[in-house]
Amino acid sequence: MIYFFKLIRWKNLLLIVLAQLLIKYALLEPLKVDYGIDTALTPLGFILLVIATISIAAAGYIINDIEDVEADTINKPESVIIGNHISEKSATNLFIVLNVIGFVSGFLISRAVDKSAFFVLFIITSGLLYLYSTYLKRITLVGNLLIAGLVSLSILLVGIFDLIPVISDGNKSSQLFFLGLIKDYAIFAFMINLLRELVKDIEDTDGDYKMGIQSIPILLGRSRATKLVFILSIIPLLIIIFYLSNNLYKQPLAIGYVLAFIVAPMIYSTIKLFSVTHKKDYKHISTVLKLVMFTGVLSLLLFQFILLK
Repeated sequence: MIYFFKLIRWKNLLLIVLAQLLIKYALLEPLKVDYGIDTALTPLGFILLVIATISIAAAGYIINDIEDVEADTINKPESVIIGNHISEKSATNLFIVLNVIGFVSGFLISRAVDKSAFFVLFIITSGLLYLYSTYLKRITLVGNLLIAGLVSLSILLVGIFDLIPVISDGNKSSQLFFLGLIKDYAIFAFMINLLRELVKDIEDTDGDYKMGIQSIPILLGRSRATKLVFILSIIPLLIIIFYLSNNLYKQPLAIGYVLAFIVAPMIYSTIKLFSVTHKKDYKHISTVLKLVMFTGVLSLLLFQFILLK
């Protein structure tokens, strides 16, 4: 069982669940009365949305591991699960079952909010994850952008299913305001995950080269790719600081939290990128960026104090 949880990247799935929970129950539900928000998701509907999201994401991790066995044997042989602990046939069956669970849950929740067309989001996501694993990740930057985009979509889904179906002339401004907040978090998730994907590419250069993947470090070399990612890492830092100065300058609690738990570790990871010397440093930077994602998600807890002041 432990290898199944490792295969589906349970920590990453838990972060997705946490983000969706906090958007629903730390941002939208507590502020419904004060801001006149209407929501479409019942508790059961929200559970179905979470199940659909993490089932399709878990299936994506599985198919990626199936396709990556050869590369992972070079990059991280101690972490290879397919063939060592779980057979390829069993993994393929899990991939199918999880997708079916995701599709059924996605269909039910789309019908429940009276937006049947939204079901296509789950179909497209599953298809893109399969194409990523089998083809798209071999194309320079395309795979990185796709994964970062799908992570941000997992955050947007709560707003799409909870706010959009009940927009009316009377509540339009409130609905769009909170949809905009969720969109800001989705953009943040996109930027951090894109950086993390690029850092992981540098770490995995040897195996990716053998698999014919045209990643940026393979095209440019590790050193140039690291310098490029270093430059790119400055962009989200500047955007976050600009966002703070324009939107939260009157909120010392929010500013203190963001500076201490988001900006500071991002500056640290940027400095590490500038001075990286060993392959293990890239794994460390990747871990720090995942921590930034976690602290970024936790900042959703602050909105009850910020918006109700």
